[in-house]
Amino acid sequence: MEKVLYINGEWSGTELKKIEVLNPANGELVGTVASAGKEETRAAIEAAHEAFGPWSRLTAYDRSSYLDRLYDLMMEQKDEIAEIMTKEMGKPLKESLGEVQYAASFIRWYSEEGKRVYGRSIPASHENKRMQVIKQPVGVVAAITPWNFPAAMITRKLGPALAAGCTFIVKPPKETPLTAIKLVELCEEAGFPKGVVNLLTGPSSVIAEEIMDSDKVKKVTFTGSTEVGKMLIEQSAKTVKNVSMELGGHAPSIVLDDADLDKAVRGIIASKFRNAGQTCICINRVYVHENKYEEFTKLLVEETRKLKVGNGMDEGTDIGPIINRDGYEKIKQHVDNAVEKGADCVLGGKGKDEGNACFYEPTILKDVNHDMLIMNEETFGPVLPVQKISTDEEGIELANKSPFGLAAYVYTESLSRGTRLIEGLDYGIIGWNDGVPSAAQAPFGGFKESGIGREGGTEGMEAYLETKYVSIVI
Repeated sequence: MEKVLYINGEWSGTELKKIEVLNPANGELVGTVASAGKEETRAAIEAAHEAFGPWSRLTAYDRSSYLDRLYDLMMEQKDEIAEIMTKEMGKPLKESLGEVQYAASFIRWYSEEGKRVYGRSIPASHENKRMQVIKQPVGVVAAITPWNFPAAMITRKLGPALAAGCTFIVKPPKETPLTAIKLVELCEEAGFPKGVVNLLTGPSSVIAEEIMDSDKVKKVTFTGSTEVGKMLIEQSAKTVKNVSMELGGHAPSIVLDDADLDKAVRGIIASKFRNAGQTCICINRVYVHENKYEEFTKLLVEETRKLKVGNGMDEGTDIGPIINRDGYEKIKQHVDNAVEKGADCVLGGKGKDEGNACFYEPTILKDVNHDMLIMNEETFGPVLPVQKISTDEEGIELANKSPFGLAAYVYTESLSRGTRLIEGLDYGIIGWNDGVPSAAQAPFGGFKESGIGREGGTEGMEAYLETKYVSIVI
């Protein structure tokens, strides 16, 4: 299928150069999209700028009704959205269906949360003064989204932005633009006014440059690598843009000797091998107390061995393809480096390069240490390294030994020990006996080089609002 750009309520760009979208499971052509340039980007910015005034003046209830319609459409067409996602991204169809529901939950949450944007009155210092704080939408928002969650990473930004009264431009990645296009088609079907939602596909460098240079774009929200995020932060200084950044991670998990090992293994597998390990908050390294180290590793291998690798459209698939060859080569490098430096590969350790598609077996590495690449760099693949620790304090120290601070996980049945762990870990999201902590109603974001700001929850709404203080003499 051929799709084009969506600017000011119109589909356009049929005359532009096309970008092919390939299925990472078999290399087959899934569709083509238009390649936008500077002119198209400027047109989208202008459309969003013109639409901002009327959209921001609607009542929160009016904006909520549009989001409610979008939510209903996503639920009605969830099977179609999921199939598009699996074909262009590769994740198993059951995971894609789960993502569509997760993505829609942000639309539903912010449909309601938009009605709860409150200001306040401040006690005045003089009897003839009145002091007020009001909240207003920040303005035109540009979202640059990643390929690993093609729907949820859009709606997590789209929902609060539109509910707050902002207008929206989305730039999806070249790997997974078709899911984004389908969501924008549903926005059109839901009846959003022209210019409120706009879509640009094409080269990131060209589109991002126009967005960052424009003084009409008031906020940029980005999910992606720390390297690109830092570059965008630098560029934002030219117009002092408001930015939200959800960047890289290297999530640790600490398993103490009082942990319920069945619970720990289930949670760690759910976190690590979802999306073939290609998630920002998946567990990347496990620190296990020496008293449970052998027992835990044995159980982990037994359960991980049950996972099936294959095409995401095939029934029973648990782990789909790696998104591209660069990702595949990085996984191989991390495993080879760990084995060369003494790690014991107790499960997996092999990939399958089919020329037009790459797969990697679920892999467990035992007896790793921090001299190995895999303990210092985000692998983004189905590989789990396990290291022995002697004390709770050692676990905290090793877990914090990273420039990233997005997510961490702890497994213990002790309230006292668990509390010390979660308070000592320098991470923005912590799962305590929980391998899947994300939810629309909860804040999502990291410490250190893992980002700026939060998405989800009430914090996610605040990210799209400006605070205005008014002092009145009567």
